[in-house]
Amino acid sequence: MTPQTIALHRFGLGATPEDRAPDDPRGWVTAQFARFDPRPAPIAATRTALQAAADLVAFQQQRREVRTATSAGATPMAPPPKPADDPELKAQRRALRQDHYAATADARLAAALASDTPFVERMVFFWANHFAVSADKQTVTPLAGAFEFEAIRPHVLGRFGDMLSAVARHPAMLLYLDQAVSVGPDSLRAQRAAMQGRRRGLNENLAREILELHTLGVGSGYTQGDVTEFARALTGWTVAGLGGGGNADLPPGTFLFVPGLHEPGARALLGRRYADDGLAQGQAILNDLAVHRATARHIATKLTRHLAGDQPPAAMVDRVAAAFLSSGGDLPTVYRALVASPEAWAPGPVKFLTPWEWTVAAGRATGQRRVPPGSTLGLLDQLGQPMWRPGQPNGFDDLAATWAGPDAVMRRVEAAQRIAARTPPVDARALAEQLHPGALSAATAQAIARADSPAQALALLLVAPETLRR
Repeated sequence: MTPQTIALHRFGLGATPEDRAPDDPRGWVTAQFARFDPRPAPIAATRTALQAAADLVAFQQQRREVRTATSAGATPMAPPPKPADDPELKAQRRALRQDHYAATADARLAAALASDTPFVERMVFFWANHFAVSADKQTVTPLAGAFEFEAIRPHVLGRFGDMLSAVARHPAMLLYLDQAVSVGPDSLRAQRAAMQGRRRGLNENLAREILELHTLGVGSGYTQGDVTEFARALTGWTVAGLGGGGNADLPPGTFLFVPGLHEPGARALLGRRYADDGLAQGQAILNDLAVHRATARHIATKLTRHLAGDQPPAAMVDRVAAAFLSSGGDLPTVYRALVASPEAWAPGPVKFLTPWEWTVAAGRATGQRRVPPGSTLGLLDQLGQPMWRPGQPNGFDDLAATWAGPDAVMRRVEAAQRIAARTPPVDARALAEQLHPGALSAATAQAIARADSPAQALALLLVAPETLRR
């Protein structure tokens, strides 16, 4: 691979027919910082988290009304239908999924296909996977896209700490990791519940994942006691209309701090003491975690793995971690350290594209701009990386072995044939040279030249080693 193809494919999202090999590959990457649009037209047209939450609350209210009405009218001879079997409610559930989940997935793909700042878009996808939520959870399904658009995109060129705070306050994360229903054991709300014979307890999911996945990382020295203390500090962080506290003055989906849910008292975490300042207590811990030395190394390791191979070069990790620490987590500074690292420009392919990366690269290669409504979810499901559904809080693997299996490659071959069949005829030989300037192998060029048809030639290009790896 030449520096030009590395810039387009490893740092970018794959070349388009209109792209030209950059004369200054490193400068081409960093120049994108000034042009990045956090809300391009496809994303600006989607509904916000507050709009999705309002629809979700309205649906849940209607479902409760149907359940109450059918139960009240039940007779032994005619038992009420289960709400899940009610045709009207099933149609509404499908509409809710389509209106929010599918629409935001299509918008994400459309923005990636048209982007002239592909490195920054790549970083958006990196951070959305780092701070993963899952649309498999019913309350998160309509919010997953908005989470990326609202908590990640506006901060991708800002400070890591600001992104971390936005993530921790977004309804998708609060609902996904059950923080919205966490109650301090000695809080006023817990005491009232106990008097009524009910138990309301502490949930440690968000605190644990922030420490383990989002900031310090496994093996960094924090203890179970630190997890519990952090979870206590975060009590009271919830979601209006969908969490553990209501507020008629706030729209559903709004971040809300409820003092009655908060565990009273000072907290001790990682050798530091945090005063009982309500909302400010949890935020102060987040602020310290965001600039912690272990966080810098954890983030540097993941970024380096993403751009320089599955075994991150130690010298590059040190360099990127130092940039993170010296800048207080300023992400453009961190990105510049990545771009300046010679290890990231190694001439051989260092990564195997994930299904999402390949979908974007194939679409850009064929000049695709229009995304048929609802098509993105089906394609990603088929390829084995369902959109915003990693199945676990640590997101999708960023390792070649996860995505390079024979069955996974065969799925891409089948998808490539469908893409080529609906693409207007193109000279795949000329396109291959344009997409991979100076890096097209003789074997790939020969295979394309021997194809029986233009469609077959294009399909071969889309699954050639040059397109599957970066």
